[in-house]
Amino acid sequence: MKIKKILVSQPKPAGDKSPYFDIEKKYGVEIVFKPLIKVEGLSLQEFRAQRVEVKDFTAIVFTARTAIDHFFRLCEEMRYTVPDTMKYFCVSEKIASYLQKYIQYRKRKVFFPPVETNKVEELLPQIKRHADEKYLVAVADVNKDNFVSVLEENKITCAKAAFYKTVSNDIAEGKPFDYDMVVFFSPEGINSLKKNYPDFEQGEVAIAALGAKTAKAVEEAGWRLDVSAPNPQTPSITAAIDLFLKENKVNKK
Repeated sequence: MKIKKILVSQPKPAGDKSPYFDIEKKYGVEIVFKPLIKVEGLSLQEFRAQRVEVKDFTAIVFTARTAIDHFFRLCEEMRYTVPDTMKYFCVSEKIASYLQKYIQYRKRKVFFPPVETNKVEELLPQIKRHADEKYLVAVADVNKDNFVSVLEENKITCAKAAFYKTVSNDIAEGKPFDYDMVVFFSPEGINSLKKNYPDFEQGEVAIAALGAKTAKAVEEAGWRLDVSAPNPQTPSITAAIDLFLKENKVNKK
């Protein structure tokens, strides 16, 4: 298999110690970093179209710092002052700490799981201890998480609202697709590639995917999935790519 040029649909890593650079040297391939998607905040008009009023809620759930930024941005645009009584539930301590950018951080109204898993379900025990609150779950526009259903099953008053969205990046720039391998990190990235290259046919192009949802999206697109991670043998996408190149004896130096 001839693989000379790999498209990694993420920003280029900072510094020079990334495993991607080791792969370049080891196999003599060129790795090009181009994010297929970017995040944009919803406009005030787009947010209001959801018919959700922030003032109706007494607690908010954050799964990303991006959600925090756009929540407070939209509140400012709505000229709504978030009350000091608002409770914040975050999927990790890092995200919770980020709230200090916008509020006076007090642990009595900022909650996060004791274990850093980044899974929203880990918040359920703490939310159940505050079951009388009205919860707003801040998400992206393409969110398919069923956490609101889980809360409703536990008799928690809640709703979700999008505060930001993912949109396609223009990576084609009028040039033909000349990559021998593509690495995807989200289903949205797959949609972006289709938009950038509507006539794309996989052929001998190798496709790698990180995560079960991304792998499923590759297969639903009718493409062949050549590399996937994580799994017991290759816990990271770079380890999976390395193994694939090794097994296929790709340009090895």
